[in-house]
Amino acid sequence: MAKEFSRSERVADAVRRELANLIRQEVRDPRLDLVNITGVDVSRDLSVAKVYVNFITEPDETELATRLAALNKAAGFLRSQLARRVVMRATPELRFYYDETGRRGTHLSALIDFAVAQDQQRRRGPSEDS
Repeated sequence: MAKEFSRSERVADAVRRELANLIRQEVRDPRLDLVNITGVDVSRDLSVAKVYVNFITEPDETELATRLAALNKAAGFLRSQLARRVVMRATPELRFYYDETGRRGTHLSALIDFAVAQDQQRRRGPSEDS
């Protein structure tokens, strides 16, 4: 039997698809040219959508704050356009957050590489001294 998706999951998927199109086609802010929507979580009552984004070019902290501010400033416009494109009783309020998954993955990979290098160095150390 096919998995049944909850209403909030269906709404989140529709919001994600349409927001990606809207940002690409309608938003003229150059700071938002290279934005990816990585996920959307919609509250149970469908009143709020947390939109997780990352950027193709990794911004520094100042640039990240600027880009998120630009997205949150455009949230009203995006919500109104979303209401026109997606049939829903009420369109959720949009809140944008940076998705740290990429940074965490890179950091974790670096830690693993460091641990492997240390382990290899320990294994080589005593045998080379003998």
